[in-house]
Amino acid sequence: MSGTKVRRRGQAAVVVAALALATGCSEATPSSSGSASAPSTASTAGGPATVKLVVASTVATGLEVPWGLAFLPDKSALVAERDSGKIKRIAGGQVSEVGTVDGVKSSSEGGLLGLAVDPGYPGKPYIYACFSAGDDNRIARITYQDGKLSGQQVILEGIPESPIHNGGRLRFGPDGFLYAGTGDGSDRPNSQDDDSLGGKILRITTDGKAAPGNPDGRVWITKGHRNVQGLAFDGKQLYAAEFGQNTWDELNVITPGSNYGWPAAEGISNLDGMTDPIAQWHTVDASPSGIAIVKGYVFMASLRGERLWAIPVADGKRVGEPQAFFTKQYGRLRTVEAAPDGSLWVTTSNTDGRGQPHDGDDRILRVTLSS
Repeated sequence: MSGTKVRRRGQAAVVVAALALATGCSEATPSSSGSASAPSTASTAGGPATVKLVVASTVATGLEVPWGLAFLPDKSALVAERDSGKIKRIAGGQVSEVGTVDGVKSSSEGGLLGLAVDPGYPGKPYIYACFSAGDDNRIARITYQDGKLSGQQVILEGIPESPIHNGGRLRFGPDGFLYAGTGDGSDRPNSQDDDSLGGKILRITTDGKAAPGNPDGRVWITKGHRNVQGLAFDGKQLYAAEFGQNTWDELNVITPGSNYGWPAAEGISNLDGMTDPIAQWHTVDASPSGIAIVKGYVFMASLRGERLWAIPVADGKRVGEPQAFFTKQYGRLRTVEAAPDGSLWVTTSNTDGRGQPHDGDDRILRVTLSS
């Protein structure tokens, strides 16, 4: 897939070419006019060493709309099922149910979403879940001990909810605070409304309060987002993946206090006071959800695009051309996480009502990296 250069305030920013323009928003069903498969090897001139990705095994099958995925210190993993509200544990190739999050109301894109494990676990035996409750999206702290959930406590509520645009990704930062991506809740003005939690990236304590150092003491650190479903840190630098409307999906470098433009801007817009993405894709090629950063690449799972993107980055900049892997091979890809053994775990999302499930879906793939 070739790239086209566009000027961005004196810097080159990538526009990944697409063969068709999406007519829907968010996580629309893929059209038949998607791009052809990209090579299985990413090579970046002047960037990181060439990376090769291989699906080494299938970790789990038979999951129902897996969304959040988080690893525990014992190297097992917890996975959230969006529509059932259940959390399951994956260990030694076995899948077991550990409990159900109370109050989950599923919808087209809502339900049980992101998961995160307390950095102090098991001394602090908590996990955190973002979920849709019917009237709003909420973040809860839940005790997880002896393989069971108990003691659920909502620490933050009032995040705008709708059948679409709920955001939902959770990620602990190296500073020990919890970051959350939110959507505009299908109400565009929320993204620019300082009093709304919609269309923001939140930074909170484990009690749900504004973390020390947040701009103006608010719960959120950035605004102007449409629907953030991917968060990942490279050292102290945060990156975020964001759904566009009909034209451009985005990968953004996150700087506290910045405005990322929605709804005035979609993709690279060169608007005063707005921060442009470092990479953008037509929605037919991406519709990005989760991201993870390993070996100098942002790996971005794509729903409508049905592929895994690898974007080389360094020091908050894109340093080469994005490359696509596994195009149209496994269907919709929702979440990608760095596993303790250095591999990537990638979840499919073919049972979410917009995919075409195959026997064994949804599944978690184990992807190995080599140079």
